[in-house]
Amino acid sequence: MASLRNSVSTDSRKSNPPALLWLASLCILLLLSALLLSAASEERRISIYSAVANYSLPVTQRNGMDYVGLLEILEPLGTVSAKQNGQRWKFRYEDVDCEFTADKRSAKIRGSDFDLAGDFFLENGRGLVPLPSLNTLLSRVLGGPVTLNQTARRVFIGNVAIHFTAQVIKNGPEKLVMNFSSPVNPTIATEPGRLRMVFSHEPLVAPGAQILTFDSKTIPSAAFQESNGVAEVVVNSSTSIMASFSNDGRTITVTPTIVAAAQAAPPQLPPGPNPLSALLASASAPVPGTRHYFAVVDASHGGDERGAALSPNLVEKDVTLAFARRLRQELETRGLPTMLVRDGDSTLTLDQRASAVNAAVAAIYIGIHVTSQGRGVRLYTALAQPGEQNQGPFVNWNTAQNPFLSGSETAVDAIEAELKNKEIAVRTLAVTLRPLNNVATAALAIELAPAGSDVSQVNASVYQQLVSGAVAAGIADVRGKLQATK
Repeated sequence: MASLRNSVSTDSRKSNPPALLWLASLCILLLLSALLLSAASEERRISIYSAVANYSLPVTQRNGMDYVGLLEILEPLGTVSAKQNGQRWKFRYEDVDCEFTADKRSAKIRGSDFDLAGDFFLENGRGLVPLPSLNTLLSRVLGGPVTLNQTARRVFIGNVAIHFTAQVIKNGPEKLVMNFSSPVNPTIATEPGRLRMVFSHEPLVAPGAQILTFDSKTIPSAAFQESNGVAEVVVNSSTSIMASFSNDGRTITVTPTIVAAAQAAPPQLPPGPNPLSALLASASAPVPGTRHYFAVVDASHGGDERGAALSPNLVEKDVTLAFARRLRQELETRGLPTMLVRDGDSTLTLDQRASAVNAAVAAIYIGIHVTSQGRGVRLYTALAQPGEQNQGPFVNWNTAQNPFLSGSETAVDAIEAELKNKEIAVRTLAVTLRPLNNVATAALAIELAPAGSDVSQVNASVYQQLVSGAVAAGIADVRGKLQATK
């Protein structure tokens, strides 16, 4: 390196500064672009909670201050109209008249003068008011109490707040019971030692203290926090935990998940020149002393394979795992021991998944997928595949499912009936889909889509529990038939 530096001529050194300056400018531009993209990735939001509607709106910045559209705030609450006359903007909500002037702080509400915290902006007929003024401004327009949490950008109109209590119960396995004054439907995410509940649509407020501590080694604490128009409750734990709902959404119970005994590495395929061959599970007996499983639930994707991007902050692999854990709980409460192929963020090949299923010698395999397209639930069974002749205890890998298609269809019919009873839209299809064709037991795949237009609903606990409960009930109804065909 020294010889290369010493060989640079005087002329080349004179020509370097402009090049270096150009490179430095390019790096600065790239850095600024990255910062702008990062800032834009999380849109600033404000949430408004009222007895009429709960909704969220975008927040913009003008002169270093947060602004929001006044028409957009009040439109869901009653009859509104606005009229622009030059720089003046007249606004009426129900029978209340307001008048604002572009680039001025002074305004009139109900005929009285009112000073804003910043200039009023008029853009394309849209009136923007500064966020710090919302508390007093909305109180005057609505004629009732309004509470603004400016830091978290949350507005409470009237007495709409949802309160909750939290207590660890030690009668049996420790569990955290949270009771809410009104039904809630948060989205839930789990990570090692933590369960996060995000309340995007509920006016949840802190229970007196932001940090709650419990006399428990399993669940020692929980924290309440709020920002960017949402509230969160984070439950800390020394083990893996999950949440279940009861009392029409007014109670959330957080309990440790059941750790499956057979979560070791999946068995490898038998060696040989033909990688599409595998030893049939029926030719090998379960290892003595291991737990016998009725069902195996397989959360698709995981690890390096993220799956579909359902939204900017939601990927398929996380939702499939959350739903798989919930389905396991529903099955086990019905006396059906269940194994998860993955109970963490691990990468598994399709062959590894099928091998793990066949080694478990279960009565049914359930693969889990999630999509943002369509509505409700799709149920898939495998299409019968033509293949090579079986050779002793070995079968063609692509035709392992063929002898079990009748049991697979029986399970799908039962699940479809339960979903329809719950008024959940459902479709059934037969497809070529791995690892279904490689599984030597009754096998099906579930693809979960939102019930409505909100994609985040696929990760909502109430919706997941409704679907998983119907799926588990359908499987329980035909458990005898599934065991007979195994």
